[in-house]
Amino acid sequence: MAATQRITAGVAVAAACAGALAGCGTGDTGAGKGAQDEGAHGAKKAVGAPAPKNRVRLIGDGSTAFTGSQPRQPRAERLKPGQRPPQFVVFSWDGAGEDSQRLFSHFRKVAKDNRATMTYFLSGVYMLPEEKRDLYRPPQHSPGRSDIGFNDEQGIKDTVKQLRGAWLEGNEIGTHFNGHFCGSGGGVGEWSVREWKDEIAQAKSFVKSWKTNTGTAKGSPLPFDYDKELIGARTPCLEGQTNFMKAARQLGFRYDTSGVNDQVWPKKKAGLWDLSMQLVPVPGRGFETLTMDYNFMVNQSGTTSHGDPAKHEYWGDQMRDGLLKGFSRAYKGNRAPLIIGNHFESWNGGTYMRAVEETIERVCTKREVRCVSFRQLADWLDAQDPKTLDKLRTLKVGQAPKRNWASFLSGRPAPAPKGVPGAPAVKR
Repeated sequence: MAATQRITAGVAVAAACAGALAGCGTGDTGAGKGAQDEGAHGAKKAVGAPAPKNRVRLIGDGSTAFTGSQPRQPRAERLKPGQRPPQFVVFSWDGAGEDSQRLFSHFRKVAKDNRATMTYFLSGVYMLPEEKRDLYRPPQHSPGRSDIGFNDEQGIKDTVKQLRGAWLEGNEIGTHFNGHFCGSGGGVGEWSVREWKDEIAQAKSFVKSWKTNTGTAKGSPLPFDYDKELIGARTPCLEGQTNFMKAARQLGFRYDTSGVNDQVWPKKKAGLWDLSMQLVPVPGRGFETLTMDYNFMVNQSGTTSHGDPAKHEYWGDQMRDGLLKGFSRAYKGNRAPLIIGNHFESWNGGTYMRAVEETIERVCTKREVRCVSFRQLADWLDAQDPKTLDKLRTLKVGQAPKRNWASFLSGRPAPAPKGVPGAPAVKR
């Protein structure tokens, strides 16, 4: 996948709220009234609430803080015998940051309007100003090198504001690492386990020291301990997964989403939940492609900026309809979670952003659908009976149980049809 566009200085916004962290939630997070209601993703009851002021404990230079349990998290409950599983959908964003396009803030609103939470994979260098670029020492590259550039102080403050609000709304903050090096010549596919650990440590450090690196004395911290918040990632260009997973497992990560899967129920790989993106139909074409804006774009225009403007609307519709086809065959079939990945981009006139937004609006409010973060999906999977998950994995792409969900997951054999050998006699 191509690198996310470099973060640029955006239009000035109101300064981030200063003082007590609890005040930052007012009018920005959507938490508060209704936070304990049914709300999020169809779960019975969300748990957690905005932390009181006396629970804010600054970490390090005050760039981050411990504020208690994350608000608006659904309770992960084990399926009852015979219960049909919910349809999970994960929308995730590679290299998440706020720039002049304001797509981070836009999709936060889209998520809130449609009862969804998401995962934002933050690129660590988006928290590092250009003039401090030499603080980044990428594996197999010279200090200060990055294939996606760095940020400026205003861009960092804008991104911090969005990260803060997103987390308080129940979204997850993961990582897309730092310099986004792909291919040969020092790309992430060539990194050792030790080098991956170093890259992860640097990604954390840039988040945990954004105030020092920008010279910010005031301003509210990010409301989480990033060492505990960070439990999963997607590697640049989906490369280097094997060694990354070895490093991630040793660092206590819980999932990876750097591979390619069919739409079947996930399982653990090398100790982590394999929550990779999946293949879905490309309407009008005889093949399937990955559930990501970049992959649809490559199969349509092959370029991020020079596609035929007359085809932009068609290409966006094609992506939207492909995602909806993938959703429908899972929703009506095996109920496997649908994993979708994107970038905050404007390729081909922004048509893919429209496609994703329309997909969110059409699926996240449906009955028994939960649009969740990767963390929330991993929590739910961990809460299930392993035997139930094994049974779900026997269903192929789009395959529903032969009889019904009640008999398929009842934990006991289905009754024999009447009138066949071995069935109880029918009383007249």
